[in-house]
Amino acid sequence: MNLSGILVVSKPERMAEVVTSLAALQGIEVHQSDPASGRIIVVQEAVDIHAELEAIKRIKVLPHVIMAEMVYHYIAEDEKEYEALPPELEAVGEACSIPKDLQE
Repeated sequence: MNLSGILVVSKPERMAEVVTSLAALQGIEVHQSDPASGRIIVVQEAVDIHAELEAIKRIKVLPHVIMAEMVYHYIAEDEKEYEALPPELEAVGEACSIPKDLQE
């Protein structure tokens, strides 16, 4: 089981619609929302990393979602054995790598 903490941002005037759409998704629980900023915190539960990535893609394409990013990730158990990072994560890793100037 994989758990993810996801920050979702919408326009404040559309936040109620986004919260309703998020609550309708399987494996998603809306934990907190801030009407003034349009920020929504959700927890996602998925069976493996691929299901987790597919679910965040579904969130990103919901109407009125400006941004959705995973800010926390926890793998309780994943029965699959991976030889390497899935390609979707490899691309993210490159975008988030530490600049050479800051590496020791």
